Amino acid sequence: MSTHVSEEVREALHEGRPVVALESTIIAHGLPRPRNLAVARELEALVRDEGAVPATVAVIDGTAHVGLDPARLDRIAEDPDVRKLGHRDLAPALAAGATGATTVSATAWLADSAGLRVFATGGLGGVHREWTRTQDESADLQLLSRVGITVVCAGVKSILDVPATLQRLETLGVTVLGYGTDRFPGFYLASSGEPVDWTVRTPEEVAGVMRARDALGGPTAALIVANPVAAADQLDPALHDRVLAQGLAAAEEKGITGQAVTPFLLEYLTVHTHGASLEANLAAVRGNVRLAARIAAARGDAG
Repeated sequence: MSTHVSEEVREALHEGRPVVALESTIIAHGLPRPRNLAVARELEALVRDEGAVPATVAVIDGTAHVGLDPARLDRIAEDPDVRKLGHRDLAPALAAGATGATTVSATAWLADSAGLRVFATGGLGGVHREWTRTQDESADLQLLSRVGITVVCAGVKSILDVPATLQRLETLGVTVLGYGTDRFPGFYLASSGEPVDWTVRTPEEVAGVMRARDALGGPTAALIVANPVAAADQLDPALHDRVLAQGLAAAEEKGITGQAVTPFLLEYLTVHTHGASLEANLAAVRGNVRLAARIAAARGDAG
């Protein structure tokens, strides 16, 4: 695979200093311009503030990059033709010389391949509602069953079937830790109401789980650290439930199905909560980035 690891990231890995992978889809497709570039720079700065090195991942002109210089970060934020790439899209994107922002699955794959151990994102994809009828499931789940990276997230997007997603992760052998909680976070919400089997309370405890897993060997799968958004920053639960129900009804009325459902519902929530869902999303991402950097530092090495 044609992958370019930035000099800063390469040196940090070589010296055993902490590195945190960051996805680029939130930059290219998750936020309006020019706020997206400001947030991209802010997230990298948060990693540095915690003593770690940020490694934003993207594909530029047919080359996968783990760590972006300022000019490349600007391009991902400002170029309207940047594509959205899951891990299944990487080979054709590289072969075609394309430029694209990486989703959770593509970022996890590229970061893991480059030797990174910790990845921060907002929320994972998962099993979609009406799965028994549509068989619609995010590619994130299968990919996370095949890479050994630790993923810090705020759970899965609440527009999905959360219980089914947790069941699927269990089937795939992906370990889920609740960070400071015994309930799985609900992305915009501090809790989805669903229980988690294991709770950790410090970055050092997460690092201990990572070391224990390394010592065990055996099947490779991601470690999910489910970090809830602060209660003060979450979307009002009553507003969330009301608007989501309206959005699901609107999607059905319009005949929106398959991959089109998620972007429709996310946009519906943003519009009908007057931007409050977006602010909750960003609060969650900031918290995940800080925690990921602390975990990487507590891990004690990059490899």
